[in-house]
Amino acid sequence: MRFRMYQIGIDEAGRGPAIGPLVVCALGIPESEKEILRKIDAQDSKVLTPKKREEISEKIYLEAENRGWKIGMVVCDATRIDKERNRIDLNRLEVELFKEAIYQTEIDDTKGLIQADACDVNEERFSQRVRKSLGKKWGDWDIQARHKMDAEELLVGAASILAKVCRDKEIEKISKKLGIDIGSGYPSDPKTKKAVKLLVSGDLPNQHLRWSWATVKKAWIDEHETPIPIRSDLGEIGVQSSLNEW
Repeated sequence: MRFRMYQIGIDEAGRGPAIGPLVVCALGIPESEKEILRKIDAQDSKVLTPKKREEISEKIYLEAENRGWKIGMVVCDATRIDKERNRIDLNRLEVELFKEAIYQTEIDDTKGLIQADACDVNEERFSQRVRKSLGKKWGDWDIQARHKMDAEELLVGAASILAKVCRDKEIEKISKKLGIDIGSGYPSDPKTKKAVKLLVSGDLPNQHLRWSWATVKKAWIDEHETPIPIRSDLGEIGVQSSLNEW
């Protein structure tokens, strides 16, 4: 059987929303099969309609099933985001999530290429952090991280589609569970603005809100006139002693 060297594209969806998860997807395919992504019109998810993203996502999963492509998907919910941000910043959390998604592909090649959409203003710093996080097993892999790589590289664009479709489905589940339309989850979305106000009206902020987000903090203070509670690593709820925003 001929050896197939894999390349991995990785991207995230949902870094900025006040509601719902952050999703990271790693897509690994043999180097010789990248042209297939062009044929199925894989590209940056942001330039595609939701319907088109769904169609291309289904094609990617079908090719993955037929050709042995590898997919790692990490859904980091609001609770984990808040707890992790008690100890590290969002950029470092994304490094951890990128690592987890790459591990999930279960690719055991000793070398190859990883292309990542950089989630840090410093592309080289992000690349080095990913390398360090992956450990020695991945030491001979070439790791490239650049801004807007999802628009420049087919493989990263394809990963961005899978991540975005997965997150959209998670948002649909949350809306259905809550019985309200939460919109996209982004603070600028009018539907999301209304949802945030409703979801901070209880004794605690709703579990699907990112309590550490400035938008959610402000909505809580407007409603309760007290600092928003803090999610603890031990599952306990603490009281915030300051109103520092990030």
